[in-house]
Amino acid sequence: MSFAEQLSRLQAFLDADDLHDEALDYVAAHGYLTALSICPDPVPEREWIDALFAEAPHYRSDAEKVEIESTLIQLKAHIGRQLASDEDMELPCDLDLGEVPDDSDLRGWCIGFMEGVFLREEVWFEDAEDEVSELLLPIMVGSGLFDEQPEFDEIARDRDLVDSMVDQIPELLTALFLLCQAPEEKPALLKPRPH
Repeated sequence: MSFAEQLSRLQAFLDADDLHDEALDYVAAHGYLTALSICPDPVPEREWIDALFAEAPHYRSDAEKVEIESTLIQLKAHIGRQLASDEDMELPCDLDLGEVPDDSDLRGWCIGFMEGVFLREEVWFEDAEDEVSELLLPIMVGSGLFDEQPEFDEIARDRDLVDSMVDQIPELLTALFLLCQAPEEKPALLKPRPH
């Protein structure tokens, strides 16, 4: 089975109505896996898979469970490779919150991304809090999760500002990836030896 076929089967599985209410659908899962691929600390597979579903799905068979979980792991690796390449990340949805942001796929993607951040929130902000906060801002705005806070509410009311912010998400992902994944210093082998 090709990767594209695996992904369409994964999408059908995640978008089905019989998963737990808190489970992430395909677009949100993509955002979630993107955040996990950027996260400075690797999250164990079992932990992030369980968190993605909120509670164990009712698989039709052990084979289906293996297929779904291995496709999720492959998708995460694929996203990691995309982030590490020089090209901007392609999201599985339009970069547009539309007339009703709560119904947009982009909102779902941003919520999924933030769910991934929340798994290891303290690690994200450990080394470069200001830069990370700035880069995450468009995703936070897109997610709508922070609209209760006055500064987010103010941004949310300015549609042009929101549109220009969400347009930047693909390039911000690359910047976040470099910030969180690029080693601060060269490996010990490359350091000049003291004479």
